[in-house]
Amino acid sequence: MKLTEFLGQDKLSLSFEVFPPKNDTAFESVKNAIEEIAALSPSFMSVTYGAGGGTSRYTLEIARSIKERYSVPTIAHLTCVCSTKETVQQKIAEIRASGIQNVMALRGDIPADLAHEDRTGWDYTHAVQLVRELKAAGNDFCVGGACYPEIHPESRNQREDIYYLREKVEAGCDFLTTQMFFDNNLFYNFLYKIREAGIVVPVVPGIMPITNGNQVERAMKLSGSLMPQRFKALVDKFGTSPAAMRQAGIAYATDQIIDLFANGIKNVHVYSMNKPEVAAAILRNLSDILG
Repeated sequence: MKLTEFLGQDKLSLSFEVFPPKNDTAFESVKNAIEEIAALSPSFMSVTYGAGGGTSRYTLEIARSIKERYSVPTIAHLTCVCSTKETVQQKIAEIRASGIQNVMALRGDIPADLAHEDRTGWDYTHAVQLVRELKAAGNDFCVGGACYPEIHPESRNQREDIYYLREKVEAGCDFLTTQMFFDNNLFYNFLYKIREAGIVVPVVPGIMPITNGNQVERAMKLSGSLMPQRFKALVDKFGTSPAAMRQAGIAYATDQIIDLFANGIKNVHVYSMNKPEVAAAILRNLSDILG
């Protein structure tokens, strides 16, 4: 099922993102955790692509397993990082052969051991190039892209960021998923601005439950997210207690999701961090709302 068919429905839904294991040793435990999340019957699941393509061989295997064993629609990620035209064409062929119709086309995070300016051997440097490649492959794929309510860390300003986002959509992006944010007003403001700029494809907000105080710094580094004062107070108060922080983080994420639903957003994507207990707790909190 192409997600554009699903995202057009007038029904509230929750989806989850998972990531592949870093190595063969962790494969079984990570796969088990992911399957626990799939067993919760989310509206769909996305499977990320390892930095530098290092764990990309697991992405398709896990996405296919979720789709076949649990009948949950899946999105396979595909990134530019360290990719040649040949490897991308091979991945596209493998995705098509697996029957997966939804692909997230991303620039991808630069590996820590690779100088930011060193993109020697890359045939793709921007996500828009992958979008064009996927669309050139035919009508098999529903192509998604990323967007940043708080501006991409490498953009000079939001005007520039929206300009490049529109370029991705014009190249064929069918829907967008946001990077995590912790203040819904930033999302609403962003949504207004991109609609004003003529970007009308579905936009799925991405929410990350912060259930560990140590996640805060990494989340800010990855997304450039601003932390509202009430969220900082939560971390300051509960961050040293794992159980309390987990409960508070789940409650905060649930509150964000309820507010989004109440303000007309139909689909919310949760960055689950491969934690089935967190995914299950959020679904329990929303059981009557989701119906």
